[in-house]
Amino acid sequence: MDFNLPADLVAYLVELDRFIDAEIVPLQTADDNERFFDHRREWARTDFENQGLPRHEWEALLNEAKRRADKAGYLRFALPTEFGGKGGSNLWMAVIREHLASKGLGLHNDLQNEHSIVGNFPVIVMLRDFGTPEQKEKFIRDCLDGSAWIAFGLTEPHHGSDATHMETGAVRETRDGKPGWRIDGEKMWITGMHIATHCVVFARTAGKDGDARGISAFLVPTSTPGVHIDEYMWTFNMPTDHARFTLSNVWVGDDAQFGPPDNGLALAQAFVHENRIRQAASSLGAAVYCIEESVKYARSRMPFGHALAENQAIQWPLVELATQAEMLRQLIRKTAWEMDQMPHPEVEKRLSDKVSMCNYWANRMCCEAADRAMQIHGGIGYSRHKAFEHIYRHHRRYRITEGSEEIQMRKVAGYLFGFMGPRREAFAHLSAKTAQ
Repeated sequence: MDFNLPADLVAYLVELDRFIDAEIVPLQTADDNERFFDHRREWARTDFENQGLPRHEWEALLNEAKRRADKAGYLRFALPTEFGGKGGSNLWMAVIREHLASKGLGLHNDLQNEHSIVGNFPVIVMLRDFGTPEQKEKFIRDCLDGSAWIAFGLTEPHHGSDATHMETGAVRETRDGKPGWRIDGEKMWITGMHIATHCVVFARTAGKDGDARGISAFLVPTSTPGVHIDEYMWTFNMPTDHARFTLSNVWVGDDAQFGPPDNGLALAQAFVHENRIRQAASSLGAAVYCIEESVKYARSRMPFGHALAENQAIQWPLVELATQAEMLRQLIRKTAWEMDQMPHPEVEKRLSDKVSMCNYWANRMCCEAADRAMQIHGGIGYSRHKAFEHIYRHHRRYRITEGSEEIQMRKVAGYLFGFMGPRREAFAHLSAKTAQ
């Protein structure tokens, strides 16, 4: 059993660091771009007078960084070669995402916007696996060159984790002799609607509340009459691009249907495991940054003539966090490696609980590490002159989004007690005895 990282992966991390130093750091330090990362960051990024949306200058800087990364061949690393990528594995992506996040805040990797020089492209994979030939031809190319941006419209004001009870509905309707669908409903927390050209809208087309089947997905142009953005939800970490919007008498043709009819939730599940393991690795990396910065500060800070690090009240909380980080790193990498050994549908059947373990624990640990870093740094840690408050506020979001930690713990419990997953058959006789 060899726990060493592949030599070519280690070399790739060195290559990424060289690219960051040569291309991204100079871009971040040019003009006054540091305002987006230092104590002014929230104000520099946010247009508070325009619904709290991201400022154009901020998004333009992110786009320029991505353009440079794409030109250098790094941005599309995780995509299949057919889309200009390198087919990066889950293990490689987990290691890369941890590495980038552990470097702290910077233009190389700012997860508040899901921005990174090594990108994540779930919609591209979704189009590849579920799009019609016409949808693939149009949207994959347009999304990669930036002329299209597709939002993901699943959550509703009254229905978050349980999408099977969504109230948005689509019914058959022909207009001007063309068959299609009329969609009515509400969506909430839909990220990126301020720049989206289209939104994948999930709506019930058959069945009853609570049924997983009977929900379909539609690629709805955001300019379609009846799509109305009601507001952008202001959040713990600003700026915001999370819209609440209404669909009223929205009509799309049959060519807008995306994926299998009445089984649209398959799209929502198509990339969840890859997203969660990568996001877990990012949270781990951010936690490691908080831990390492706290250790350095504790060694250099000299209250009462002695290093802060000499106090066990300082040592022990960091020891516990460092221990958790080390154990979590091994679980993340082992799980990512196992994901690479099987077809994607098998991941849901055999490894979904491990992915959930990684994700919910990494998100929680990151918040704890950021909080501890604030405490150890004292007043300066509480200030915006350090990155800890930003890391805390951003990663606190992940304990709710990407599957709340309660939902993920429920998944782990289902596997553990045999209500689902590989142990279901082995535990079936126990359920039968209980029923008697």
